[in-house]
Amino acid sequence: MNSTEAFISSFDLGKHGTGVYYFASENLGQIGYALLPMIARGVMLGPDQPVIIHMLDIEPAAEALNGVKMELIDAAFPLLKDVVATTDVVEACQGVNIAVMVGGFPRKEGMERKDVLSNNVSIYKAQASALEQHAAPDCKVLVVANPANTNALILKEFAPSIPEKNITCLTRLDHNRALGQISEKLNVHVSDVRNVIIWGNHSSTQYPDINHASVKTTNGEESVRDAIANDNWLNTEFITTVQQRGATIIKARKLSSALSAASAACDHIRDWVLGTPKGTWVSMGVYSDGSYGIQPGIIYSFPVTCEKGQWSIVNGLKIDELSREKMDATAKELMEEKTLAYSCLIDD
Repeated sequence: MNSTEAFISSFDLGKHGTGVYYFASENLGQIGYALLPMIARGVMLGPDQPVIIHMLDIEPAAEALNGVKMELIDAAFPLLKDVVATTDVVEACQGVNIAVMVGGFPRKEGMERKDVLSNNVSIYKAQASALEQHAAPDCKVLVVANPANTNALILKEFAPSIPEKNITCLTRLDHNRALGQISEKLNVHVSDVRNVIIWGNHSSTQYPDINHASVKTTNGEESVRDAIANDNWLNTEFITTVQQRGATIIKARKLSSALSAASAACDHIRDWVLGTPKGTWVSMGVYSDGSYGIQPGIIYSFPVTCEKGQWSIVNGLKIDELSREKMDATAKELMEEKTLAYSCLIDD
């Protein structure tokens, strides 16, 4: 088992750029390995934010973990004030304000969904306990490891003192993939496209929605649907391309999409902490409060804006019939995952 969790920690925007702060992340997994230099270079929290990175891995990986620590030191990142490499979850979690959970038990050939969830329930119960006892009271958590939404829900259940708004999962990767597909289709820079939405689960049932997205063109800003003028593509190929992008990359690369996932994790935390640009929203897996008719009690991806370290669901968007059907389908899958995960808790 290629293990792992990741934690990140402590910063104070009131002292932005003046203190030493703490992070933690998986080392040996590809996502963690790609993420570490991004954090150390300020991609996640800005170019003037000092950091201390805490890395956690399992005992058999301790020597390799120390090798990664040596690499981080050798890179001489100006923002990197210290590195803690440990196999002790208590040491890894101590005082952290941001936790990036990039490790979990992957699905292997012949495994049923319940087997995967059962293994991840055990992992995330343990990590939740360590975070609750040793992380800072304001700890922000981002779960990357799949099944990300349900792993985040399990963590929430076993870390009740961490505010539910502080536990999220990564759908920013899917959001960025949707932006990329639109920018390629229109031959515009990706920064000219905004306000796509990923609804629901970080799985093949997710719903990439462009009905409220816009793009800057030579004719000014217009809706993505009008600019592309191809409803058939938008309602079929675009959606399935985004839904299946991870599997497509694995087929082409023979490895998972670690670089883009690490970049999306940085985007997620950066916008959460530093805020989203005015007039722009992003997609985050968050604890449902019943918005848009989605059942409370699941971690579901919504469009959100962020300000002063807090996210808020964008409300009042018109939902058409196709969108309603797809939003409900991915919510149904999440409810099934929740039921399955809770049955694993009973068996545990």
